[in-house]
Amino acid sequence: MSIALNHTIVHCRDRQQSAEFLAHILGLQIGAPTGPFLPVDTANGVTLDFASISEPFTPQHYAFLVSDDEFDRAFDRITRAGVTYYADPHGRKPGEINHHDGGRGLYFLDPSGHAMEIITRPYGG
Repeated sequence: MSIALNHTIVHCRDRQQSAEFLAHILGLQIGAPTGPFLPVDTANGVTLDFASISEPFTPQHYAFLVSDDEFDRAFDRITRAGVTYYADPHGRKPGEINHHDGGRGLYFLDPSGHAMEIITRPYGG
């Protein structure tokens, strides 16, 4: 059996708010709650299980490989929602997208401060 990532837990302030935000931006569905987790499934079978916690947590980075059409739709939802986006992971190029590896990419923050990234080409590809 080959090894594949199945799911990851995403700590956040409000699981509903964070799951709905990401699902809306990426055009994904939210699954049924399972215990303390609210899952958002991706096309390759990896689930992001959002879990509300009250303790401090370290914001993480989540990168999503999307098609050109999916990028266009996500970018439209980002701009319509007034979400600030950046061409770089450090937030030094607001309102810009990047063109690394011949594709397009951008970064934005979710409601809990996690750095989300969408790219149309894998790095080094």
